[in-house]
Formats: sequence, structure tokens, C-alpha cells
Amino acid sequence: MRASGVLLPISSIPSEYGIGCFSKEAYEFADQLVEAGQRYWQILPLGPTGYGDSPYQSFSTFAGNPYFIDLNEFVEKGLLTRAECEECDWGGSESYVDYAKMYEFRFKLLRLAFERWDSENEEGFPEFVEENTDWLEDYCLYMAIKNDLGGIIWMEWPKSLKNREPEALQEAGERLAQEIQFYRFQQFFFTKQWKELKNYVNKKGICIIGDVPIYVAIDSADTWADPELFQFDEENIPVAVAGCPPDAFSATGQLWGNPLYNWEYHKSTGYAWWIRRMEHSMKRYDVVRIDHFRGFDEYYAIPYGDETAENGEWEKGPGMDLFHVLKEKVENLNVIAEDLGILTDSVIEMLEESGFPGMKVLQFAFDGSESSTYLPYQYDKNCVVYTGTHDNETTKGWLENLQGHDLKFVREYISCYENPVNDCVWALIRTAMASVAELAIIPIQDYLCLGNEARINAPSTLGDNWKWRMTKGQISEITLYHMRELTRIYGRNPLSTLPETEEEISEEIQETSSAETEV
Repeated sequence: MRASGVLLPISSIPSEYGIGCFSKEAYEFADQLVEAGQRYWQILPLGPTGYGDSPYQSFSTFAGNPYFIDLNEFVEKGLLTRAECEECDWGGSESYVDYAKMYEFRFKLLRLAFERWDSENEEGFPEFVEENTDWLEDYCLYMAIKNDLGGIIWMEWPKSLKNREPEALQEAGERLAQEIQFYRFQQFFFTKQWKELKNYVNKKGICIIGDVPIYVAIDSADTWADPELFQFDEENIPVAVAGCPPDAFSATGQLWGNPLYNWEYHKSTGYAWWIRRMEHSMKRYDVVRIDHFRGFDEYYAIPYGDETAENGEWEKGPGMDLFHVLKEKVENLNVIAEDLGILTDSVIEMLEESGFPGMKVLQFAFDGSESSTYLPYQYDKNCVVYTGTHDNETTKGWLENLQGHDLKFVREYISCYENPVNDCVWALIRTAMASVAELAIIPIQDYLCLGNEARINAPSTLGDNWKWRMTKGQISEITLYHMRELTRIYGRNPLSTLPETEEEISEEIQETSSAETEV
């Protein structure tokens, strides 16, 4: 079924206290998606962030980001006062997140609410802890120890804690019991509020597209709790780390630094950890975009300690063996494969065998060859088209920086010769919507015709990423009208065909989520 949606991270939603969260503004955005005829809302990973503030470098692949908890629920419960929230310094701009302020004041208020919280009378809390024990207890203990040791990476912890010696873990668990409970508190309210928002969104006829990074962070509860899953030596130090080789965009390549998987061990367990991870993801989202799909066929291994990615080598990944198991074991597995970049024949074969839709990015189509596979006339319908992703410039920023032949060709392609740049942005959106791709996802910045001041992430840079926020009222009724009209014109689920009852919506959501090859 042809459909369309919008890419907007939770952190970029307008809200009162410094960062987007599961507040009333998130519900209002869902209502706007309905008004605009959209059927999908794509977000970035929801995990707790650390150094660099990247959602792709999380302290846990299972936990949720406590920054996204709506503080107003604590005000309503009497655990905080509105004055306490308003007195905090949330930074100097409504358009950008100040993560230093988030770390200082969000956690200050969360601790204050926790100290006033009565866990024994919180409905659903014991059940939450019991249902999530397999990851929750390791995560909470890891965070409690990490904070107790001043935030240092777990590989620098005392040997007894680093290597998880039972007596040391028991002593830490008893000594840090209150701190461990604080992290259970955060995860309970994160999960509770996210479920409420997702249920609301689903009842409106909208599916959530989540994001599963292929790798976990080197400093995470995942690596500390299960080091055997990764390529570590006897001292639990990485042998090699992830990245990308040098190319036309980076002379020294990209050094991501994530630990690499010990795929032989994963295979020996029947890929048990991956089954757990994907089951967790399919409960959290309706569809998951698996990042760096190529890495399952071959992955680039860089010696640990290298300062660049120049000396890495390609190694063989699990290929379809992993996905055969996941398809068999994970109910309602619904995947978009991030297959961007240079693809080998074996990656293309793996994608075709999986049946997962791949990604097409219009910004990649105008590369001078005039025959790029990202040009819409090259598409197979089993794909998802984007004007750009969270790693790209905004489409307006990209057009403003485009020069020479490529600029001439893109204007020719979209019949936008002497038009203002905003007209060209809309023409590219129209091109994506008109394509044969089953699903079209447009970043909200492109609908708003924003420049690179609204860019989410510039890969291989630090300091200015993941910060942009939409301001309240920035999406006008005129913008929603144009979104709705493009959706109608190109058969991507016009409002007149939306289900009218909650029962019809639930049936359609279930039908959509259970399809493996359709998004």
C-alpha cells in the first residue's frame, strides 16, 4: 500500500523544558500528521545518550532516554511543582537543545521526583520490573556503578567490577540499592509514557518507524554485561572496532569506535541476543529501520587504538543466516534495510533474499553521472524514498551548496529552472511522493523549507549535532494543507480513505505491522 510519513526525532519536538519529550506537543504533532494525511512517523533511536549526545552511541540498546520523560506527569502527581521546573535553566534557545543543561537540570528534577515517589503504591511498577529483568537489572547496576565511579568507562573500573566478579557485584548492588532503584524509576516512567504516546498514535492510524543501530556503544551495559558477544580479548579490551574505509567524502575514513560482534559466538547461541533485541524493538515500534545493513554481509574492522580508519579490513558477517533465524523467531518482524553507500553484489543479493525494502535518498541521485540508482526512474517499488535522512543536509541547505553540473541537472530533473530555492525543495518533495516507492518519508525540515541551521547530524563531527528543535507553531495550516494535497494527488493514503473507527484502525495497523516485505 502506497503511503507517506515524516521524519522527526523525539528530541526535536517543541516542549517546555529544553528538549522534545512525550509531552502534549508530541500528541499534537500526531494530530498534525493525521491532518496532513500521513501514515508513518519515523524517529531516531530512543536509548539513553552519553558522550557526544548521539542516539547511536547509547548506554543501552534496551533502555530508554530519561530526557524524554514528560515532567508534567510528575507535576500532576505532586512529585514536582511547576515552579521547580520553570526555575531551571534550560538554555538560551527554543530551537536547539543544550545538552549540558539537560544533564544538570533534568537529572536534578528526576532525582527530586524520585525522592518523593512511593514505589510500593505505583500501579504496574512491580510487573514492569519483573517483565524486563533480563536487561533492566544489568542496566541499572551498570549506571549506578558508573555514576559512583565518576562516569568513567567500565573498562577502567576496578578489576572485580569490570570482570563482574559475583562478590563485587553483590556488594555494589547492596551499597547502591537506592541509586539502582532511581534508574528503575526512570525506565518505568519512560516505558509507561512511550506506550501511552504510541497507543495514541496507532489509534490515529499512524505507524511508528523506529531505528536499530547495527552496533552498540563501547561504554554500555550491553558490552559490560555480555562481553562474550563482542570481539574482546581476555582483559575485555576490544580487538577491533567499527567504521568505514576512506572514500571521496573522507580521506581517512570514518572511525565509529563501536565494538564488533563475535559472530561465531552469536551463531553458537542461535542468535539469542539478536532475537531478544529485535523482539524488544518490535514491541517498542511498528517498523524498524536497521542501520548499516551492509555490515551484516561484510563489516569493516579497524584495529583498536588506531586514530583513523585507514588500516581497517573487510571481514565476513553472518549474512542471511541471522535474518532466517529472526524471521522464524521474531513475531511481526517488519524491517527497512538501510542499504546506502557502495554495495557489493553479495549485499544486493542479501537484500533481495530478505525481501526487506531498501532506502533511496534523492540527494544522492545527482552525482554527475545522470544515471544514479537513486534517480526515481531506477526504483523498484519495494523501497522507501527520502529527500534526505538525519545524516544529510536539509534539502534547502543541500541545494544552496550545490554547484555546477549537479545543480543544473537537479533543476532540469525537477523542472525548476529559475525558481527560488524553496520552490525547488517542494519540487523534490513532489518527486519523491510521485515515485513508485511504496513509502515516502520526508524530514519535517524539508516541509518547512529550513536551511542547514536545522540539520540534525553531520557525520564524523562533534559539538553541533542532535540539537535542532522545531518551535511551537512552526508547522502552519498552509503547510499541512500542501502535505495533504501531495498525499492525495500521488495516492499515498488521502484522508478520505483513512479508517473511521478505532476497530478499523487497529485492524489496519496489525495488517501493516505483520507484513514482512511491505511498509
